[in-house]
Amino acid sequence: MDKKRFAFYIDESCHLEHDHFPVMCIGYIKVPEDNSDALKQRIKCIKREHGILHEIKWNTISNTHIEMYKELIDCFFDSEMEFRCILVKYKDRLDNQSFNNGEHDNFYYKMIYYLLVNPYTNPRESVDYRVFLDIKDTKGRAKLNKIHEIFKNKFHGKSPFISFQHIRSHESQFIQLADFFIGAVTYKARGLHLLETGSQAKKELINYLEMKSGYLLDEGTEPGEIKFNIFDHQPRKRNGNKG
Repeated sequence: MDKKRFAFYIDESCHLEHDHFPVMCIGYIKVPEDNSDALKQRIKCIKREHGILHEIKWNTISNTHIEMYKELIDCFFDSEMEFRCILVKYKDRLDNQSFNNGEHDNFYYKMIYYLLVNPYTNPRESVDYRVFLDIKDTKGRAKLNKIHEIFKNKFHGKSPFISFQHIRSHESQFIQLADFFIGAVTYKARGLHLLETGSQAKKELINYLEMKSGYLLDEGTEPGEIKFNIFDHQPRKRNGNKG
């Protein structure tokens, strides 16, 4: 039997330890490789129809192209693509000293592992996975080597995740789509949709995405949700009274 092949395109938002944002989010767009080219061309076609040839990003959304973003949302829900993210609320509660060997990067590696190894990927199946991660900082190569090491050890050298590779977001339509969805989740989780000065375009797209998914973006989804899954991770409050 031929193995199924999928690719994961991972992006993240507010991932740095001291960036003064209360939340972080890391997520992927999962794509069946036998349909990857057709889906890529469909996304490009939607962008071209609206006169967009450059990279799409949540941070650059404006009123001008709301309909294009709605078409991209429709494209996702009408396709075989899947989205999953881990939304970390109250990032300041992360006790890296006690649980992550004193390093915020170790928490990042854990999030990569739990994002990918879950009931929806099912590593026991006859399947190969390739993983592409957006480059975020100068630690890219060291992080990639560490991720390789973690998965090799966890699966005793027989990991279904056959490759991990860094790419830049402008090189991948799927990384850009992940950025869009993660941006929407993070925006609402930070409460920016409640501000009178908040972007009306972003508020409208959050409402549209919630309507299509059937979920509120800041509350997480049902555990068994496959198409559009948000895992709401809330670190426990630190206990200042240890003795």
